[in-house]
Amino acid sequence: MGLGDKISNAAKDLGGKAKEAAGNATDNDRLKAEGQADQVKADAKKVGESVKDEFKRD
Repeated sequence: MGLGDKISNAAKDLGGKAKEAAGNATDNDRLKAEGQADQVKADAKKVGESVKDEFKRD
């Protein structure tokens, strides 16, 4: 996984956490769900990149 990918995934994860926190603070279920979805997408990308890295090593 390249450094740019790691930074992008971390930013997406942090943005999702911020959205979720804002949704909790304002009782906005839509914003909270968007934040959770962003975090799941970031985690999925991390896993996908890790799998690609493992195949490149072999």
